[in-house]
Amino acid sequence: MKPVLRFAMLALVLVVVALASAVTAMRFAIHGQEVAVPTLVGLSPSDAERSLAPLGLQIDVERQYYSPQIPEGKIMSQLPVPGAKVRRGWQVRVAQSLGAQRVVIPDVTQQSERAAEWNIRRRGLDLTSTAEIQWPDLPPDQVIAQSPPASASQVSAPKTSLLITAAADPPAYVMPNFVGQPLGSVNRTLQDAGFKLGSVGAAPPASTPAPNTPTLVTLAAPAQPSPASTILVQVPPAGQKILAGAAVNFEVR
Repeated sequence: MKPVLRFAMLALVLVVVALASAVTAMRFAIHGQEVAVPTLVGLSPSDAERSLAPLGLQIDVERQYYSPQIPEGKIMSQLPVPGAKVRRGWQVRVAQSLGAQRVVIPDVTQQSERAAEWNIRRRGLDLTSTAEIQWPDLPPDQVIAQSPPASASQVSAPKTSLLITAAADPPAYVMPNFVGQPLGSVNRTLQDAGFKLGSVGAAPPASTPAPNTPTLVTLAAPAQPSPASTILVQVPPAGQKILAGAAVNFEVR
């Protein structure tokens, strides 16, 4: 039993040593690829790129801000922060200074969206977002507010947002029941209410075979619709919502 026990203990020790070696090698492989992020604030993007290249890191100029303290073209902030440990191939995101604000924010209110965008971009600013709102007393496609406001100072970034008027939705109505009414009077009602008369089709006449006659029946051609024709079917049907200016179709007899 003793040789067997000694052999089992030796095998157990070898397994423990192998596991410890594997863990150590794995930790070395992981941490051996880590590098410390250098300080990039105050450098130009090209100088920062040369500083990161030997470490296997990359740079991404993510944002640009006005800054009276940081010279134009220099990096003013970075993420990860200096000294942070990252793996090779990591991307360091930075914000670049535009220097002190020298651009005057234009007043683009009461302009169309296209004219406002042109006035904003020709000054080197960016149009970042637009929002629409229905305004009953104003025509559509007109700027009614902007951020930052005109002639604003100490603006953080060259970005502008606009609030623009949108066209009002056409009013909706509940479709009345015109079945059984003459086409002429219904047509006048539709026109007075701002609707259109759509397609009007004549329903085929009903035909009942006489007793003791062959089953083959020849139907007469339907009569052409006239103002005196009676409405049998309407589309949209009664009770359905319909927008102003929409067309209404009928089948008449």
